[in-house]
Amino acid sequence: MSDEERDPSGRDAGRAPSGPPRHTRRLSDKILIAFHHACDQGDFEVAEELLRILEMMLTRRPVSPDVNRRKNMESLVAAHERLWLLRHPDATEN
Repeated sequence: MSDEERDPSGRDAGRAPSGPPRHTRRLSDKILIAFHHACDQGDFEVAEELLRILEMMLTRRPVSPDVNRRKNMESLVAAHERLWLLRHPDATEN
């Protein structure tokens, strides 16, 4: 088999992967990463929308008990604080 027939992981490009796809991060973690990336890029409008989506995900009734709820809520509060500080840079000067 030639290199053109393989994807970057070394599998056959024409064959479906066996089993369900493996995800190493939760969707909420990926959205939080995207939020921080938007903040780093200075795109506060996108950051605000991502934060709104993350908040909706974390505050809706969980399907199963979430042992990480406190940590998730702390991350959400920290993200809100970061966005506010980025939008109000003069507020930290005293």
